[in-house]
Amino acid sequence: MALPIQQSRHIMRLPAVRAATGLSRTTIYDLMKAGRFPRGRRIAGTGATGWDSLEINAWVSKQLGEVA
Repeated sequence: MALPIQQSRHIMRLPAVRAATGLSRTTIYDLMKAGRFPRGRRIAGTGATGWDSLEINAWVSKQLGEVA
């Protein structure tokens, strides 16, 4: 049995989220609105939005059937 790989937690910006998921900006925001995708959060003082990398990785794993 393989041991889980320890992932570092970081803020992902939209281009990285799009690359990790293969989804368009519109689809990401539509899924967020429907509660089916991790919520983006405002990055303090920048007006930008970022996503928690662990939440995005977990979502991708679930889509691939790797996580129950």
